[in-house]
Amino acid sequence: MLVEQIKKSNVEAMKNKDTVARGIYSVLLNKIMLEEIKKREKGEAISDADVSNIMQKTIKELCEEKENYLKVSNNEEAEKIDKQIKIIEKFLPKMMSKEEIAAVINSLEDKSIPSVMKHFKMNFNGKCDMRLVQEVLKGM
Repeated sequence: MLVEQIKKSNVEAMKNKDTVARGIYSVLLNKIMLEEIKKREKGEAISDADVSNIMQKTIKELCEEKENYLKVSNNEEAEKIDKQIKIIEKFLPKMMSKEEIAAVINSLEDKSIPSVMKHFKMNFNGKCDMRLVQEVLKGM
């Protein structure tokens, strides 16, 4: 599972005394733990798709943080954030491209927005950006 890989990488970062990697792994593991607690209350288990979604949200947050650092010309912190984003991205599955999304949409019988969004959420959760799916669908 993805969580186990992140934990192993966290241990490696501790051994290597890599503070930047340790920091982002700690953030990820805390967010994953909070999600596990929410899922456990509902009687569910956390899946790799849930972990992927957490990582994607974290990357978006880091990008916003990086923009703020660049606005105040703090390039050192922006570089740290770039490194953290790269660390997270190596755990993420390959995201679907616009062409792949369009091909899946074209293969569906019902091309209404709710139907397409439900199909992608059920079958491709964590493998595609839902905003990109919506964008491709509207462009058709």
